[in-house]
Amino acid sequence: MSVRKTFDAELAELSASLIRMGSEAAGAIDNAIRAFDSHDLQLAGAVIQGDRRVDDMEREIERHCLTLLLRQQPVARDLRIISTALKMITDIERIGDAAADIAEITRHISGEIPELLVLIDSMAAEARSMVSDAVDAFVASDMEKAEKVILRDDIVDGAFNSVKGKMVEVLRRDSSLVDVAIDYLMIAKYLERLGDHAVNICEWTEFYKTGVHQTGR
Repeated sequence: MSVRKTFDAELAELSASLIRMGSEAAGAIDNAIRAFDSHDLQLAGAVIQGDRRVDDMEREIERHCLTLLLRQQPVARDLRIISTALKMITDIERIGDAAADIAEITRHISGEIPELLVLIDSMAAEARSMVSDAVDAFVASDMEKAEKVILRDDIVDGAFNSVKGKMVEVLRRDSSLVDVAIDYLMIAKYLERLGDHAVNICEWTEFYKTGVHQTGR
């Protein structure tokens, strides 16, 4: 096998590793939300333990990228792929962290506020979908899907504002719920960050395809 073909095979494996890491993080989010909804402490514990797998994947991909840079002589497009991988793993790792943080809150939360739970569940569904679609957009190099994910970030931001507004209403009626309300607000904040990380993944996917990195749209 020629040097170029060997390098292309390495790049293909790098992309496959990113896909596996993204799928692992997306699955962690699904399990974290399911654990929260059902107050499944065993599942919450599994999510926290599973965060190590995402961390390990991040380190392995980072090592792979650095090896490619040191041992090969990548051209401009190759450098884009490697740069994209190094940027994306940071966001994917933070998605895994958010799942673990939600699971940790689930383990100690005491009480329920149905009005907030409805909003959290709706927000979670949108954030989960954004993460899943962002990974799919990268897998398929689908720029149209990536752009749609970016535009949906406003939905998650709006949902976060709704949670904050409803929390104020609830606490005006019953200030004894403050501890539970704060836990709900923290979960909503983690979900809002998921939307941001999904947007980042899509922006880096566009960079990988076009060589142009746009932010803040």
